[in-house]
Amino acid sequence: MLTAVLGLTGALIFGSADFLGGLAAKRMSSLLVTAVAAASGLVALLLALPFVVGVWSPSAVLWGGLSGVSGAIAISLLYTCLAIGPMSILSPLTAVVSAVVPMTVGLAGGDRLAPIGYWALGLALVAVVLVGFVPERGAVRPSLLGVLMALGSGTMIGAFMVMIDLTPADSGLVPLVMNRAVNAAIMFSVVGLLALLALRRRRSLVTTAPMTGSFRPVTDAAPQPRSTLTIGLRLAVACGVIDVVANVLLLLGMRAGDLSVMSVLTAMYPAGTILLAAVVLRERIAPVQWLGLALALGAAGMLALA
Repeated sequence: MLTAVLGLTGALIFGSADFLGGLAAKRMSSLLVTAVAAASGLVALLLALPFVVGVWSPSAVLWGGLSGVSGAIAISLLYTCLAIGPMSILSPLTAVVSAVVPMTVGLAGGDRLAPIGYWALGLALVAVVLVGFVPERGAVRPSLLGVLMALGSGTMIGAFMVMIDLTPADSGLVPLVMNRAVNAAIMFSVVGLLALLALRRRRSLVTTAPMTGSFRPVTDAAPQPRSTLTIGLRLAVACGVIDVVANVLLLLGMRAGDLSVMSVLTAMYPAGTILLAAVVLRERIAPVQWLGLALALGAAGMLALA
């Protein structure tokens, strides 16, 4: 029961963080959003760390740090494959793979459920597909590159869950602190490198641009208004803090129950996004997504009985 509640609640909170991240990405670079979110999450964890008993063992530091690497790769691949599209296929594909990878590892590693639990896992995977389905008009078949990136992103998300599950039970928040520290370092390094390349490119364009009546530097795009960037930063910070809450619930669920159960329930994170989008942005929830939400609740109830 506890694992099912933590898993489903964590999924909804993960989806809420994604919703805020999506709003922030409309106002600033998605990579910068990810970097800021990772940094704000790290700050939140460091503030909570003194109040939670945790041992800084080599295992906790290693697996936590590696999970940060896999998380950074997963996010980069996810954003890229969704940009390639179509989202209606690649989004649920990523979610299913992110559930199947740790579920397989968990079952192979000794997770045992009652018969109803195995039926619930299958039902939950169907729910993941339906909840993550994004109806698109005129959607075309995905390219091979898009499919490979979706598979890679899902695999890396699954690897993140497996690595967090491998951390010692007495490590407290240490694995999550390492995860966020490594993730933030990677994302800020990428953002800095891209900014440096863009600056060099602009300087090159200014140098090679023909001189006319008055000098005007060549730029790629108009700068964003300061107020827009401020709102984007605030949304990114909130995204990171809420995402950390979801990660803590994920960690607690794994330590209280099975990796296979938590991975499938957590993969229902699109539910939180679409529900908030419906409430805040008045976006329409497709009938197939309502069906997915109903199946998700049913699967969670069955897993609570398993």
